[in-house]
Amino acid sequence: MSTTAPQPADNGVNLRKSEYIGYALGDTASNFFFQTFNIFLTYYYVDVWGIAPTVLLWLFPLVRAFGAFDDVIMGLIADRTNTRWGKFRPYLLFGAIPYGICGYLMFLGPDFGETGKIIYAGVTYALMMVSYTVINVPYSAMLGVISPSPRTRTLASTYRFVGAFGAAFLISLFVRPLVEYLGAGNETRGFQLTMAIFAVISVVLILITFATTKERVKPPPQQKTNVKGELGELFNNRPWIVLLITSIFSNAFSALRSGSSIFYFKYVQGYDSTPVWWRLDHTTLFLTSGALGLVLGTLCLAPIARKVDKKYYAAGLSLITGLCFLAFYFIPKGSFWPMVALNMLAQFCAGPTSALTWALYGDVADYGEVKYGRRSTGLIYSASLFSIKAGILIGGFLVPLFLAGFGYVKNAPAQTAHALLGIALAFSIGPAVFALLKAAALMVYPLDQKRVDEIEASLAARRRETEAPAT
Repeated sequence: MSTTAPQPADNGVNLRKSEYIGYALGDTASNFFFQTFNIFLTYYYVDVWGIAPTVLLWLFPLVRAFGAFDDVIMGLIADRTNTRWGKFRPYLLFGAIPYGICGYLMFLGPDFGETGKIIYAGVTYALMMVSYTVINVPYSAMLGVISPSPRTRTLASTYRFVGAFGAAFLISLFVRPLVEYLGAGNETRGFQLTMAIFAVISVVLILITFATTKERVKPPPQQKTNVKGELGELFNNRPWIVLLITSIFSNAFSALRSGSSIFYFKYVQGYDSTPVWWRLDHTTLFLTSGALGLVLGTLCLAPIARKVDKKYYAAGLSLITGLCFLAFYFIPKGSFWPMVALNMLAQFCAGPTSALTWALYGDVADYGEVKYGRRSTGLIYSASLFSIKAGILIGGFLVPLFLAGFGYVKNAPAQTAHALLGIALAFSIGPAVFALLKAAALMVYPLDQKRVDEIEASLAARRRETEAPAT
């Protein structure tokens, strides 16, 4: 009797480069908005539009509570969708324009009173979260059906995050100069016009993704839909639970660090908006160098990730990122270029871990199909969107919490030592803790590469049996 482990069949599809790129552009479109939210939304609400940071402590959680289950609902809906375009692609076609409009409205900046601004911010933020769900649950689920091969999905995820971090690079590089140029000294007007440009670009890119991609993995032909059964299987899927927690940690450290960056350089480091190079000030150069690190790190992933165990690779890189964030607390004031170098190293390591984590969701979908005989791709990938929103909620909540809790005063020329400490903690120690927790969670993730290969081989055998002609 042979004890050799089953080998994965070569049932992958080597996608055309145009499809990899087309798929990546969908996340470029998403990040034109969400990277802007991560970096600038708290600053825009507090310092530009004039909402008190204490308001954000309850506004953000309230909006998220309103849409607590929309990701799961969207996953269930997408799994039950059957059209000539597939299960997931039609939502890109019909959701693109509403998504662009909602993103623009968040930065419209109407001249309301204090109460009017709070209501407007809450309504537009809620609408944006819903439109993001309608687009991005199906978009994320497409990674699980773009190919039956985990290695091909890893490569597609790599392209995706090059697209995502490419958007982060552009956001970091151009938002502040565009706001200054288009607003001519009026930041509210500058943000309004800048986000109008981003809205148009995002809609076009989402439609390109729809036109260039294809769904190839179908559910088992005998599969029956059962909401209660699918939800029960989901919450008994241990790899899914661990990956959900991992992704929340990942998005939390990203949101916390991005949201505190402008406050850190403006108040702790004392840098103003004076250009250092071209129209770029210290803050913009720092953010841009970090985004460049994300892109370069993700580009280096492709030749490595298909040859190593994804979980251990991602855990090791997350550990380095966490230690780099921790080191920022101890860097002396004014050490700008050492901070740039350290940030590039941290983000170089963080970029690949994001792509790897998202690729793991496809493995989790395969695991669920093997264990339960049912493939709930949309439902499983809805967790990825939930993790983004939960992580952004946690990180976004902690930024105003540090500001309010440590006595920050809006636009004060000099903050107290206690307020500066709060901003420094939000920028360094807080993100470091979340990055190290992410590394720990990845270490206990149960699907190593050997188990993934066994699952792939088992599914390939099942599909061959299903497709074999009757004798």
